[in-house]
Amino acid sequence: MKFIPQMEPWFGIEEQNALSRYMSNGGWVTEFKETEKLEKAIADFVNVKHCILVNNGTISLTLAALALGIGFGDEVIVPNYTMVATPNSIGMIGAKPIFVDVEEDSLCIDFDLAKKAITDKTKAIMLVSANGRYPKKNIDEFKNHCDKLNIHIIEDAAQSLGSYYQDGAHIGTKGSIGSFSFSAPKIISTGQGGAIVTNDDPLSFKLRRLKDFGRNEGGLDIHDSIGYNFKFTDIQAVIGLEQMKKLPWRVKRKKEIFSIYKQLLKSTEEIQLFNHDLNNTSPWFIDCLAENRDKLLLFLKEKNIGSRVMYPPINKQKAYMEKETIVVSELVGKEGLWLPSASQLSDEDIALVCNTIKSFYKLNS
Repeated sequence: MKFIPQMEPWFGIEEQNALSRYMSNGGWVTEFKETEKLEKAIADFVNVKHCILVNNGTISLTLAALALGIGFGDEVIVPNYTMVATPNSIGMIGAKPIFVDVEEDSLCIDFDLAKKAITDKTKAIMLVSANGRYPKKNIDEFKNHCDKLNIHIIEDAAQSLGSYYQDGAHIGTKGSIGSFSFSAPKIISTGQGGAIVTNDDPLSFKLRRLKDFGRNEGGLDIHDSIGYNFKFTDIQAVIGLEQMKKLPWRVKRKKEIFSIYKQLLKSTEEIQLFNHDLNNTSPWFIDCLAENRDKLLLFLKEKNIGSRVMYPPINKQKAYMEKETIVVSELVGKEGLWLPSASQLSDEDIALVCNTIKSFYKLNS
């Protein structure tokens, strides 16, 4: 039987040919003109002034915090449902993540709980747009609240390229700084890589120097500030430029895939898909709560179908172990499952997955 993976990147002959042309023309490989082209393509796509490419999405969050003056002993409020990179990114500079629960329907940070968690040490709030979704509560009202307290919003939009708020603003562009990821499972990929976006000129200036040794200018070893080496490469940029050309089709296809799943599983009460505003947002993965999840995962594996457990609650990970019960994220940790979600899925693949899920629950009813 054909194996249906939970997720896989999609590179084609276009990327291969583009790389061949680049290498044949004496490309230096390190970041240069192709990186600048990709930065412009991303900035234009999400409608911001500045895009700064770095080596991965975790570092993009770390640099965002550094550029905003966050450091040792400061507190940053983080959703308890997210990839561990989110809190790790600020822990790297000695700041402390403070975990709060997420909305039950969107899995984005609960603004009311975030407000209650604010202290005199709070310097920023990480808004993670889970699977391309935006919070159900009004982000503009919450942003105004944070502005009054001089608290920054950093948008971890790693999973949200091609998704928008209801007012048409691209997710990742309402905070002081936004971050995207281009790791292998994302909607477009450069293998590894991250992008920082902002409309703030001074922040852009800081970010570009933070990622390049603090140099005043590339290739000139004059340093007015401390910086590091978190640069991108033109090899990745060549791939990324081809991937960006495919993004509109992938966004459309992801929405179609979700709609097919929703239709085929609508009578399967044991599976609850997390909903999407398909007018504005594009699912990165097909996520759901599944009864008897662990046995379903094994059953799918036996049938050559890949699935993946959703992120467990951060506060219960050994790396962060805290005693507090955080209800929604802990429920996702027990029942959350990502179903096959690759852009390459055919309608027939999705039907096979759904029929297999239905057969599991019939056998276990």
